[in-house]
Amino acid sequence: MFEQIIAYCERTDFSYWSEPVNAFTNAAFVLAALYVWPKTRGLPLGRVLTILLATIGVGSFLWHTHATGWAGLADMLPILLFILLYVFAATRDFLGASAVIAGGVTVAFFPYAFGFRALFGGVLPGANALYASVVVLILIYGLWLRRSATGRGLLIGAAVLSVSLGFRMADGAVCPSFPIGSHFMWHILNGIMLGWMILVYCRHMRAAPLAPRAPSG
Repeated sequence: MFEQIIAYCERTDFSYWSEPVNAFTNAAFVLAALYVWPKTRGLPLGRVLTILLATIGVGSFLWHTHATGWAGLADMLPILLFILLYVFAATRDFLGASAVIAGGVTVAFFPYAFGFRALFGGVLPGANALYASVVVLILIYGLWLRRSATGRGLLIGAAVLSVSLGFRMADGAVCPSFPIGSHFMWHILNGIMLGWMILVYCRHMRAAPLAPRAPSG
């Protein structure tokens, strides 16, 4: 848990500020959280998602400064909690499922993600397979709701996350010609994307009394 590792192009040693760009671009998560916070008024689940968004920034900052096992957990756990909570919200509030069914779908994310990694882990090493499985999941919900503004919002979120994941995967490849790597773009685009996803949820909930939650036909 306290052993340090070099996981990104920018880090060249184990000093605290060996990844200054990766560390400081985590401000994108906090800034996005500050922007969406007023828009979540009256939506408790939206507020929890926003708190998790800010926590992702803090956890990732710790990971890119300490570079230890415990910091890696501080990075990953808020991300996982955000994913699980959003799956629950999307299933219950976007698709109109009961809380019990939404909870079951949320739990099912684990075998889904592990299965996705088993199939594609060879070409998507590490956490990339997990994030790719999230892209696919957002696409599924977005296509299901494609006739609604919510569905179109989800498709935009999936597109931004796909580009963001591309930057994450390119980090090692660009290292010889661009020493700071490309991981910092993962932070910036993900801050935008996660903030957008919260806005999609909030807009859906505000419009829910006036419009159906799922497309007809």
